[in-house]
Amino acid sequence: MNLVEWLQHLMTNFGAGWVMWLLIGLSVISVAVMLERGWFYWSLRDDVGRLARELRDRLRSDDMEGARKLLEASPSAEAAVVVAGIIEADRGAKAADEAMQGAAALQKMKLERRLAFLGTLGNNAPFMGLFGTVIGVVQAFEALGKQGAVAANAAKEGALTAPTEVMAAIAEALVATAVGLAVAIPAVAMYNYYQRLSRSILANTDALSHVLLSHLVGIPAGRKPSEAEAE
Repeated sequence: MNLVEWLQHLMTNFGAGWVMWLLIGLSVISVAVMLERGWFYWSLRDDVGRLARELRDRLRSDDMEGARKLLEASPSAEAAVVVAGIIEADRGAKAADEAMQGAAALQKMKLERRLAFLGTLGNNAPFMGLFGTVIGVVQAFEALGKQGAVAANAAKEGALTAPTEVMAAIAEALVATAVGLAVAIPAVAMYNYYQRLSRSILANTDALSHVLLSHLVGIPAGRKPSEAEAE
């Protein structure tokens, strides 16, 4: 038995059922990831516009401690990044900027956690379904090949049996393709949605960070600089 015959025998013996079970298992994991990520993003929701206004008001009144408490009370990722900048604000705008960039990198990792699984599954589930389809087609052609080996006295029975096997194999092949698409489409849709949501949060983080930086690098009009600022 050569390699091609051995592979054909292996595929026809196992069929495409195991591929579909694998896809179903992966779909269950993907749904769990979608729900976990959805809950995570929901827990970070806050009115960032209101937060920016209140932060600006406290900074203009030089209430740095009040600004820190305001941000620490917020569940948002944007506030967590700016808190890192406020902690280093006494060392200057450059130190605060570096601290916020580091905190933003950590928040980005949290925001994009497990999204690679959804993207990978969305890209490869159709190919896995196609692999199941190929197995079904191989089974169909094998059934067609057996049709010519039917004995003459059982030709009628063979003519009825072989097409039945062929149709069953083709149906199994099409089901494998459908399952692959059914797994891939939601995974790709949610991956794109969560990626867009992550980019939106990071953009809000950058905007809120600049509220703090604009206070640190500038002197409010009508106020004389302190000795530390003058230096």
